[in-house]
Formats: sequence, C-alpha cells, structure tokens
Amino acid sequence: MIHEIFMPALSSTMTEGKIVSWVKSPGDKVEKGETVVVVESDKADMDVESFYEGYLATIVTQAGESAPVGSAIALLAETEAEIELAKQQAASVSAPAAEQAAPAPEPVAVAASTNGSSTAAKNGRTIASPRARKLAKDLKVDLAAIAGSGPHGRIVAEDVEAAAGKAPATAPTVAKPAAPVPTVSAPAPVAAVAPAPRPAPTPTPAQPGHVQPMTTLQGAVVRSMMASLDVPVFRVGYTITTDALDKLYKQVKSKGVTMTALLAKAVAVTLQKHPLLYASYVENGIHFNGSINIAVAVAMEDGGLITPVLKNANQQDLYSLSRSWKDLVDRARTKQLQPDEYSSGTFTISNLGMFGVDTFDAILPPGQGSILAIGASRANVVATDDGMLGVRRQMQVNITCDHRIIYGADGAAFLRDLAKLIETDAQSLTL
Repeated sequence: MIHEIFMPALSSTMTEGKIVSWVKSPGDKVEKGETVVVVESDKADMDVESFYEGYLATIVTQAGESAPVGSAIALLAETEAEIELAKQQAASVSAPAAEQAAPAPEPVAVAASTNGSSTAAKNGRTIASPRARKLAKDLKVDLAAIAGSGPHGRIVAEDVEAAAGKAPATAPTVAKPAAPVPTVSAPAPVAAVAPAPRPAPTPTPAQPGHVQPMTTLQGAVVRSMMASLDVPVFRVGYTITTDALDKLYKQVKSKGVTMTALLAKAVAVTLQKHPLLYASYVENGIHFNGSINIAVAVAMEDGGLITPVLKNANQQDLYSLSRSWKDLVDRARTKQLQPDEYSSGTFTISNLGMFGVDTFDAILPPGQGSILAIGASRANVVATDDGMLGVRRQMQVNITCDHRIIYGADGAAFLRDLAKLIETDAQSLTL
C-alpha cells in the first residue's frame, strides 16, 4: 500500500509550511515513530514523525520549498516493490482525476514535535538526526567529535560518512541513466537535500528593484497584524519615574537579572489587581484568563518577530523569571520553541526603549486584551513636590487595549498602579 505524507498543521494559524530538511532520503527505510522531515511552522522548526513503517518512495516538495497544509509532500511505500508505483503516482499528481492510472494514496498519519536540537542542547546531548545516530553506531564514529552541517548544527548522515572517511552513499547513483529500477530516480531529490538544510542566518541584503519573498515567520506576522485591524482599540500614555527601578536593577544585574524580567514582574504583579486587562473578547462575552502569562516581543535576526511567553510571571521570583527568559530567548533565536511557549500570552510587552525609542504605540495581538509599549528611560528636569527643580529618570509607557471589553478608565487605573509600584515599591519585586 502507498501512503501520502502530507504537510501537517503545526499551529492554529498555519496555512502553509516550509520544508527545512528531509531527514530521510528516497529509498530509505522508515520505522514507525521515526522522524521523516523537519518542517518550519509559523515560528518554530518541528520534526514530523511517521505512524507507519515502509520506504520513502519519492519526495514531492523539496527542502527549501513550501506547500499548503494538507497537501502531499512525499509518498511512502509499504514495500520496496511498490516504490516504482509510488513514483508513477507522484508524477501524475497534477494530472486530472480521470487520467489517474492508480488509486489515490492513503494519507499517512504523522506526529510533530519540536526539532530535537532544543532538547538535545538543553540536556547536553549531541544534536543528530536518527539516521545519523544509527550510521554513527554502525561505523563506530563518535558524534561528539563531529560538526553538524544540518539546520542549527544538527548532524546528518553525510557528516557521519565524511567523518568515517566514506563517500556519501548517494554519490555513486547521481549519474545513473534512467531505468525501471527503484534507485534510478532517487539521485535527483537526494542531491537537492544536502545544501538546503542550512538557511542563511541573516536575510539577503535588499537589492533595488528586487522583490524578496517573505519568510514563513514574516507571513505569520502579516496575518496577525491584518487580523488586528478588525479590533477597535484605544491608547493611553503615562510617564513613570524609574529612579527606584534603575537603582534596583544595578543591585540585581550581577545576579543575572535582566531589565526585561524586572518589567515583566512589575507588570504581572500589577495585573493581579486588574484581571480585565489580561482578559480577552469572545463572541458571547469576556473570557477571564486564569493565568498571567507575559508575552514579550522579540525581533528575529532573519526577519519578523516572536513573542516568547513567561508563564505565571506573577508567581515566579525575579531570579527564576530571568533564567526562564534567557532560556526562551536562546531557543527562540534558533526556532526551537514549543507552540505554547510563544502563543499562550495573555498580556504582551513591547520594549523599544532598549533601542533608544522615547515613545511609540504597539499593535494589539489577536486574542489578547492589552499590549504595553515601553519607551527608553531618560534623565529629565522636573518640578519636585517641594516646588524645586530636580533631575529624575523617566520613561513613557503607552497601553493599547481592546475597547470592546476594556475602557479608558480601566487602562488608566492599571498604568497608575504600575507607576506606583515602580516609583515607590520597586524593592518588593525581589520578594
């Protein structure tokens, strides 16, 4: 029997996926539960595993190419004898249904998980594909001594073969003439697999007159921003004196605490008094969330942005929050976050103050009630309470709220309480 491997939906907003790399090559044996391909979803790379065993007969969507969710990206044959039939079916995919000579293949069930490199790196294990691990065992090669050429440093089979002093297994078949044998058509897709897994770390420099296609992540941002246009919002600004917060930051910075963690903690503590600010609009009313999950916008080096989430930020101590944030950012940069680690926020912070921006308005993320835009803290000459002039460090914050459930007074009350905490009780953030 021939099965169709389709592009899975790895998130609720995903409409198409991009093939990062094929872990298996045409003709390879596939075990049940084994990773077949790495797919780029909106904001992460995911391993796609097969629920069937058989042979990867042919690849329809090559590494580096994109395909709609639910479309066929490869065919899996249960036996070697069916490989040729699968190739014939793949060649006729675009033909009208009446011209199809063979019955439609059955969809192959797949499971997705975050690319193994995140867990491997976190646990101190070597990052390698399943095929590379098996090959290393057979050839008695130490994976720890190999520099991977796959995505995010992942060791692939070709790396193991090179370390063992063997030519890649695909080399002898590249120049084979066409013939009705299972291995003949394999070289073309195999040859395309090797260079594709290494995406450029930075976007190609813009060329005059050239249209540069958007990345999957950028496309996801576009869809989210367009969805936000349907929401009526209002904005409220507030000036907060940060002398006490800056003093606290100098005290705890050496202990690994970041300003992002300080701000997230301050916002989370304040939100405890304002449940409406981290609620969300639903068709039949207001959905009050049970957790204060602070999402923080982070710009990606290859374009777009992602919002790693500090879950239950109000319940974590400042030091744990900082460690969590560092881990999230590190994995976000290599696209190794689980979907719930960037899509479960109930309130968002966007801090452009780190770039020297004085003030700006942020766009409300879909499904949330509020987002706080934070500007830079600067020294200003102000009138003190005793009628004298003094120098105070101040920052401008602006909150954008969903006006269907939150009103101006609600947003103003939240900012007032946030300012009070930062200005007069910043030390409590360390408790």
